[in-house]
Amino acid sequence: MLGNLTLSAIPNNPITLGASIFMAMAALSIIGALFYFKKWKWLWTEWLTSLDHKKIGVMYIILAFVMILRGFSDAVMMRLQQILSVGNSAGFLPPEHYDQIFTAHGVIMVFFVAMPLMFGLFNLVVPLQIGARDVAFPFLNSMSLWLTVAGAVLVNLSLVLGEFAATGWLAYPPLSGIVYSPGVGVDYYIWALQIAGVGSLVSGINFFVTILMMRAPGMTMMRMPVFVWTAFSSVALVIIIFPILTASLGMLSLDRLLGMHFFTAGFGGNAMMYVNLIWAWGHPEVYVLVLPAFGIFSEVVSAFSQKKLFGYTTMIYATVVITLFSFLVWAHHFFTMGAGANVNAFFGIMTMIIAIPTGVKVFNWLFTMFRGRIIFASPMLWTIGFIFTFTIGGMTGVLLSVPAADFQLHNSLFLIAHFHNTIIGGVVFGYFAGITYWFPKIFGFKLNERLGKAAFWHWIVGFFVAFVPLYILGLQGMTRRLSHIDAGTGWEPLLYVSMAGVVIIGIGVVLQVLQFIVSIRDRKKNLDTTGDPWNGRTLEWSTSSPPPFYNFAIIPTVHGRHAFWDMKYGAGEHNASHYEDIEMPKNTATGFYIAGASFLLGFGLIWHMWWLAVLSLVMILALLMMRSFDYDTEYVVTAKQIASIEGERNK
Repeated sequence: MLGNLTLSAIPNNPITLGASIFMAMAALSIIGALFYFKKWKWLWTEWLTSLDHKKIGVMYIILAFVMILRGFSDAVMMRLQQILSVGNSAGFLPPEHYDQIFTAHGVIMVFFVAMPLMFGLFNLVVPLQIGARDVAFPFLNSMSLWLTVAGAVLVNLSLVLGEFAATGWLAYPPLSGIVYSPGVGVDYYIWALQIAGVGSLVSGINFFVTILMMRAPGMTMMRMPVFVWTAFSSVALVIIIFPILTASLGMLSLDRLLGMHFFTAGFGGNAMMYVNLIWAWGHPEVYVLVLPAFGIFSEVVSAFSQKKLFGYTTMIYATVVITLFSFLVWAHHFFTMGAGANVNAFFGIMTMIIAIPTGVKVFNWLFTMFRGRIIFASPMLWTIGFIFTFTIGGMTGVLLSVPAADFQLHNSLFLIAHFHNTIIGGVVFGYFAGITYWFPKIFGFKLNERLGKAAFWHWIVGFFVAFVPLYILGLQGMTRRLSHIDAGTGWEPLLYVSMAGVVIIGIGVVLQVLQFIVSIRDRKKNLDTTGDPWNGRTLEWSTSSPPPFYNFAIIPTVHGRHAFWDMKYGAGEHNASHYEDIEMPKNTATGFYIAGASFLLGFGLIWHMWWLAVLSLVMILALLMMRSFDYDTEYVVTAKQIASIEGERNK
């Protein structure tokens, strides 16, 4: 009945066991506090079952911040293991556990930190910027969130029962095959990503339709805010590439479960097919994450330079070109695997070319700042830090695009430093800037600026202290994923410097946590005010802060690219003379239940509990059918109610 699940699945490693106990105690403490303070019903009715895109966006971001603490703790353990394992010392992590940690670090940071941050900001901002009351499919929006949560829970459950994959975050076969990874670690990897990947795909479709079909009257494509354009390009990529991930992991699972031979050496299989497929997903995925960050920087630079964005049209064309070219560079990830000189030359040249539209964006941001009245608020600091950091990452990327150089640097710490240069400097800094910038729009008060600036300086200083040594170590020949450092290499001093950088970043993370705590405590002192550059110059600011649950009492009419600027200075209409009844989606727990059944499906497949897998699949299908027959999914907000709410807000 329990399949392969036995008592031996409980970890006996003290570190893993301690982490498991800590996670269990934290979860029980939170649940106990909810019941003790009688907040469970409020949490269930107001948040967990809500279809309000703003609340769903907040929950996405909470998930991301919880998971970033897990992912960052993995990074700390990796660095500690390396500096404690020099010479004859074995360090504090067994090799197999170290392999699981670096795999989990990559998986968590990409799938359960960066992706939730992205979709969280999409939920918070895109409907407001395009003048929509909600997303196109509110129920699917809720289901997408909870599927992502289900995947994250599976990843964390591998700490408590069994193990996680020890293959690297892309799980190349044959290492990820059943012969070399006979345990459940790769199965946890596959089904966590499959479930979260379905959530991401559904969310991508949702926002694609929302942007195409629900824009306010007068908002043509070339009147959309730049952030909406980057979101549109990002979700278009999601729709195209995530089926590739689903198919790749599906075939890998069939190899493991049913003895098929898609990626084995015999019977016509080919492991290189997996490598091609996973990078056909993996490299566009980088642009899925970074394009919305580019949109955030465009909004922030314009607001805090107190100028309209320089080169709007060229920014849009650059975004579209990056989107298209992102499909033509995947093979630069395996120049060393024997594709041949002609293939390597093509992908090397395409990698260099894709740097051009990115450079266009950087110059447009610089020209926007040129002769502007720059306000060095924390979102602007994240943006300036990004320009400096990402430019260095881009230059090292062009270096790696040369196949001859890549032959020397491939699989070294130089590559790790480059990747983090672009992901932390681009994606993480961008989403931090967006959360800080749009926080007052959602909650009505600002985050503490002093702590925000202190967090930024610790992040950027810590980043360079942590990763510049990795560039040097990579040039010296140190490969990645080493759990033991031989004596006499001379690498120890730079590893200590890198560890110091990780500590500085850790202080930045602590300061960010304090920033939220202090800001909530002092929220009355930090109320948002009109006329402040924080209020931006795009359509989302034509609503109050925070917006009501229906967003717009009357859908605005857009007369140009700078809708709020026109409204602010009298060129647009924004004072309603009368209100009409509007329909809003009712809360539902169906998406939550479907995600719960999906979690059980994944758990059953991981441990070969076939009865549980079949039962869970039946539950998912039944819940979907029940939802399709649920006609009473909306409720009416009357014009009288709206007038009362708007009157109170205007006071």
